[in-house]
Amino acid sequence: MFSSEPTINGNQSLCTKFTFVAFSSLEELQLVLFIVFLIIYLCTIGGNLVIISLILITPALHTPMYFFLVNLSFLEMCYITSVVPQMLVHLLVETKTISVGGCATQMYIFAILGLTECCLLAAMAYDRFVAICYPLHYTLFMGPCVCLKLAAASWFTGVLVESAQITLIITLPFCGTGKIQHFFCDIMPVLKLACVDTSQIETVIFAVSMLFIMSPCFLILCSYMCILAAILRIPSAAGRHKAFSTCSSHILVVSLFYGTALFTYLQPKSTHTPETDKATALMYTMVTPALNPVIYTLRNKEVKEAFQRVTQRNSQTNGLNQP
Repeated sequence: MFSSEPTINGNQSLCTKFTFVAFSSLEELQLVLFIVFLIIYLCTIGGNLVIISLILITPALHTPMYFFLVNLSFLEMCYITSVVPQMLVHLLVETKTISVGGCATQMYIFAILGLTECCLLAAMAYDRFVAICYPLHYTLFMGPCVCLKLAAASWFTGVLVESAQITLIITLPFCGTGKIQHFFCDIMPVLKLACVDTSQIETVIFAVSMLFIMSPCFLILCSYMCILAAILRIPSAAGRHKAFSTCSSHILVVSLFYGTALFTYLQPKSTHTPETDKATALMYTMVTPALNPVIYTLRNKEVKEAFQRVTQRNSQTNGLNQP
């Protein structure tokens, strides 16, 4: 599929590697950026591992909502790892290149994880919809088999749709300098390097994005419209606050994720600039995954209580072990 030697096509040779030039104008700041991005990456991985560990060791958190949160935390760790480690290496070396095959692999992984997260957030919204609108039937509608099927469907959709879309892109001929105005192989910056007309493929990408990004978004909006109506029917203010508090973390995560995704993938190619592409990419590759553990620990009462119990238990154990 990928040739190891350049092939001459007219007066142009096909690229066998790409060069990232996103931070080429910031040479004096690259060490600072390395330290900042490394801290964010380690905090993101650590925060998501803490959430996963807390849920696994706390029986009270073995519910559908936290089953999906474990999936989301695992996905976020994979998501940020598909981009940041390579970016950190490139901040320390002079030659910031990647082979076409390596670029294809990164695009596959990143795109699959992105669409999977869209579907998983919709599954989490459905879980909250059932919990608030049909509380008496919650265990029936959200049993273990249903949760597994929803999670599996999210991953299956991401793999199937994005594998086809990225294959369509990566089989294009790429020529010229091979310089990517970005810090990883994102769809639009790579598409700009194709030496053929990509208008039809751009139309397909836009249609796929509209269908498979907006469909989960539409389901989330419908779920929360029903949830809002159900909450407003609760007579007590305390009951309304308790019901809303179970959704607030998810609403924040959805807003962060979809805000950057819609801005990035549903705007025409003519409006894309390297600066806006890099800024929004930093948001959805680093900032959003880093904020998710913070949101789910600071705004989630059950997770905070589980964390406090674990830390208190550990402090008591350490106190007993001291002479």
